[in-house]
Amino acid sequence: MSNITLKKIAEELKLSPSTVSRSLRDSHEISQETKDRVRALVAKLDFQPNPHASSLRKNKSKTIAVIIPEIENNFFVQVLNGIEEIAQKNGYHVLIYITHENYQREVDILHMLRSGRVDGIMISVASSTTNFEHLTAYVELGVPLVFFDRVCEIMDAPCVTTDDAQAAFEATEHLIKTGCSKIAFLSLDGNLSISSRRRSGYLEALKQYGLLNNKIIVECCPDDEATRQKIRSLCLRENKPDAIFTAIEKFSITTYEVCKELQIKIPEQVKMISFSNLTAASLFNPSLSAIIQPVYGIGRESADILFRLIDRKKLLPTQKKVIIPSHLVIRESSPVQQIVL
Repeated sequence: MSNITLKKIAEELKLSPSTVSRSLRDSHEISQETKDRVRALVAKLDFQPNPHASSLRKNKSKTIAVIIPEIENNFFVQVLNGIEEIAQKNGYHVLIYITHENYQREVDILHMLRSGRVDGIMISVASSTTNFEHLTAYVELGVPLVFFDRVCEIMDAPCVTTDDAQAAFEATEHLIKTGCSKIAFLSLDGNLSISSRRRSGYLEALKQYGLLNNKIIVECCPDDEATRQKIRSLCLRENKPDAIFTAIEKFSITTYEVCKELQIKIPEQVKMISFSNLTAASLFNPSLSAIIQPVYGIGRESADILFRLIDRKKLLPTQKKVIIPSHLVIRESSPVQQIVL
């Protein structure tokens, strides 16, 4: 019966395709009762799993793929360092692919990797990715896959993130406590998981301090000049913000450049804070207050989980959704010079 697929078997049994796949591979993550149900239906329907996909799982390439949206961001460079350390300890090579925030390129990379070139995949999705079918196909085949930072929260796959919402709340609260009431938030594209988490933390702080009506959210994009124009317009508006909170370090660099161009003094006229792991943030003029993420740890933790999947080891409940805390470093761009609340 050539029209029988793994997905159809899953639908018939009211299970996920990945559960069916793991059952056929005798994974110890799946109960014996579920395995028996799957095998019974497979035998009844005379379903033959894809022999090519099966052979790929047995013959390891000793290589993993890491797919990132950009390399300019210092965040991803440090994550890669953590991944590389764990990969070397496991005797693996790392292939790095960059999507340049392009959904179609992400699809093409994953399609190419289906040839069995790698034993597992780690990915931080592109800002333009809204359809995840190209990723669910991997989960259905049982190929080890781990998300980090930018994740697909609707998929049943392990992910490693930081406490974006809490960190954004604390950063916004800090600005409020220094006397700011018109805080602008420069967000990434709205599709990204980190965008929604960081935006929610920002909005929650405004709500708790009765400033929700003063919210200013500017959605920026990968195009640097378009982002520059949005920041310039923000700084020139009649009701100017007295603080700017940027979702990524690239936006903070552009904001500094625009403020210098427009002769806006930081922090006297506008305070600044950003998610940033730039070691040079302390050398900015003035030095930049920043939310520091444990990026090296994100890389290590994500790789550890991936290799557990590759070795078919059972994940602990705490390893399926890992959240690593960040910390706030206050510098000259948002000094604690007056506490008004």
